[in-house]
Amino acid sequence: MPTQDIDPNNDDFERLQRFILTRNNMLVITGAGISTASGIGDYRNQAGQWKRPKPVTHQDFMGHLSWRQRYWARSQLGYPSFLQAAPNRAHRALTRLECQGQLCGLVTQNVDRLHQQAGHQEVVDLHGRLDQVICMDCGVIVPRRDVQAWLEERNPHLQNQSFEPAPDGDADMEMDFSSVEVPHCSACGGILKPHVVFYGDSVERSIVNVINSKVEGADGVLVVGSSLMVFSSYRFIRHAHASGVPVAALNQGVTRADDMFTLKVEAPADWLDTMVKV
Repeated sequence: MPTQDIDPNNDDFERLQRFILTRNNMLVITGAGISTASGIGDYRNQAGQWKRPKPVTHQDFMGHLSWRQRYWARSQLGYPSFLQAAPNRAHRALTRLECQGQLCGLVTQNVDRLHQQAGHQEVVDLHGRLDQVICMDCGVIVPRRDVQAWLEERNPHLQNQSFEPAPDGDADMEMDFSSVEVPHCSACGGILKPHVVFYGDSVERSIVNVINSKVEGADGVLVVGSSLMVFSSYRFIRHAHASGVPVAALNQGVTRADDMFTLKVEAPADWLDTMVKV
């Protein structure tokens, strides 16, 4: 069942439903809040503040073996539970909107690929995808499952380590990481990194340009489950606002763009399921 009771006569519900259903070319931007009902944790609370220590930065990962040991050890344990996540009713609601021809695209900050699993066709993975690993030297891309098998073979002692699952395939654990073996590219020996945009890194300009074009051609933008605290997504709301494109948000808590919204409803993402019933 939805995480919050829905009254179809509620003014907020009716206004947001009207905003969504009267669009013919809407762009959707989703964040971690759409996947929490699938069992994937988020990073920020409803005040927009960090709920946990910041994730590893791009600079630390690339510059220090110790950070790579820490990352891969935690990921070795956290990734299997991350894989168990399945699309929820909010993902499926957006897929229905796409099938009905109401969307010009969907941009997600999430790296879980749950939109694609739900059947969504046109998705821009703004921050990449966790099911791939890329060599930072030669650019070869390998499946994350192959790296997982390598990690478990080379670091069997980790499998008995106690941990708590954390967002995006991470794990909270206390141990000395200095003995952890980290994977290297089998083609060139280079550093392997998850094919995602770490904090401190930036989204490719070509991707930004594509999304800006979608914003300019949209008749509305819908933000679902994102505080927009990271600039990579916030910039598109600024662009929409400057271009006169109306923006609505469905998010529990404050966002960085509250003063730019035409409409904001503070409710769980799965409200979408009732709004777009066919």
